[in-house]
Amino acid sequence: MSGHSKWSTIKRAKGITDARRGKVFSRLSRDITLAAKAGGGDPEANARLRTILLQARNANMPMDNIERAIKKGTGDLPGMVFEEMTYEGYGAGGVAFIVKVTTDNKTRAAQEVRATFSRGGGNLAQNGSVAFQFLHAGQFLIALDATSENRLMEVALEAGADDVITTTDGYEVRCEINQFDKVIHALEAAGIKTASAEISYIATTTVPVTDVGVAKSILKLHETLDGLDDVQAVFSNEEMDEALRDAAQE
Repeated sequence: MSGHSKWSTIKRAKGITDARRGKVFSRLSRDITLAAKAGGGDPEANARLRTILLQARNANMPMDNIERAIKKGTGDLPGMVFEEMTYEGYGAGGVAFIVKVTTDNKTRAAQEVRATFSRGGGNLAQNGSVAFQFLHAGQFLIALDATSENRLMEVALEAGADDVITTTDGYEVRCEINQFDKVIHALEAAGIKTASAEISYIATTTVPVTDVGVAKSILKLHETLDGLDDVQAVFSNEEMDEALRDAAQE
């Protein structure tokens, strides 16, 4: 999503219902397991794990769940073998989608994602046919009251970030994927709290959406994809104002 939509997503996510909380915990558990598998179970030595643990604590994930997920990643507990993949597709109005999946069954995941696009008035696309419309990069969102623009630029750019963008919603910091750990380390050391920190797909080409019917279809496709057990994150390149978004959700 665009930066504006990303901030909107964060604001809506603060009202997580109990029904959604289980899904959130499941995603975080998989992310924790994969991070521990890739970089070890010590958060101090594994920036990716440390970042996800912050998200888990903000979501009030039980400590037992966190510890179990770490042990699965380090091999101290048996568990499913997960694989990470991305799928590309189109929704109504030619809006491009990238879907991040973590699954123990690639066939099931592909079938579910394909069927969801089809039922949502879109279609699954070949790899590479959508990705060129996005920047694959580290993305950090920071509230305006968390720091000053000058301080953030000093810390982030010194750590290897490529850009600091100031909006009415907050600050956005972007960096190369291989600089993600260094930038998150620097922000933490400077006491700058992030509202979101992730390896993201940031739309560089957007599709304006002005029709409420198309908007409803896009938001419904987001919701349905997001509800699939194997889906970790959904990115798209629609550009719609908040009034249209609100009208489409009525």
